[in-house]
Amino acid sequence: MTALGAGAGCVVDASALLAYLFGETGKDAVRDRLRRGGAVCSAANWSELAQKVGQKGKDWSLAKGLLSRRVNVVPVTQADAEAAARLWPSHPELSLGDRLCLALRQRLAVPAVTADLGWAGLDGVELIR
Repeated sequence: MTALGAGAGCVVDASALLAYLFGETGKDAVRDRLRRGGAVCSAANWSELAQKVGQKGKDWSLAKGLLSRRVNVVPVTQADAEAAARLWPSHPELSLGDRLCLALRQRLAVPAVTADLGWAGLDGVELIR
């Protein structure tokens, strides 16, 4: 897979990766997606993941090692940033990280996998719980 996400099977949100790492509800759905290959995460959501792992007092280097083989981290592009901004008026409840994840999903034309129930009903979103 290239750094641009070619061959992506899905975009994974930090919440989905946290569920996988910490054995929460939905972990099996994330594991299955990661095993299929082509999982992509934006650098913004990767940063959120690193922050949350550290907040929980867990070892980021271990978590990173477990995920790096299965998740391709891609940069946030100018187009992603602008698409995320366009999502705000219709979805002001979504964080910037959420909107960047959805923008990447749109750019790659693949599903976004999340544990965030606030995304229910959004186009192209697969909830794991």
